[in-house]
Amino acid sequence: MKLPCKMCHTNPDPGETEGIPSAATCMQCHSAIKTDSPAIQKLTAYFKNNRPIPWVRVYEIPDFVNFSHRAHIKAGNTCEDCHGKVAESDQLARETDLSMGGCMNCHKTKNASLDCTFCHDQR
Repeated sequence: MKLPCKMCHTNPDPGETEGIPSAATCMQCHSAIKTDSPAIQKLTAYFKNNRPIPWVRVYEIPDFVNFSHRAHIKAGNTCEDCHGKVAESDQLARETDLSMGGCMNCHKTKNASLDCTFCHDQR
């Protein structure tokens, strides 16, 4: 399926983070997909028991970095640029170097600002 990421991952204001879908959101499609996949069976159990899915964080940006998913998408970046081909993955893994050097290399490649205050507050 070629579903857009935003179908399941909302970007609430102010736009820094993408939402993590609930089991109910996942089941909108997965209830119609018949599979013996253990992952889908676990998902179904969370849904039936009205329990939140214990998602495992793959990326975490430090508090001292100003990062906005919305600003990156608006600048023409795609979800795949950082998260890889999620739709083709059985399990998610970190696809991108989120160190300061990794971010700066990406900014250089895309001609984005390298000014310190672009990503860091001056206190």
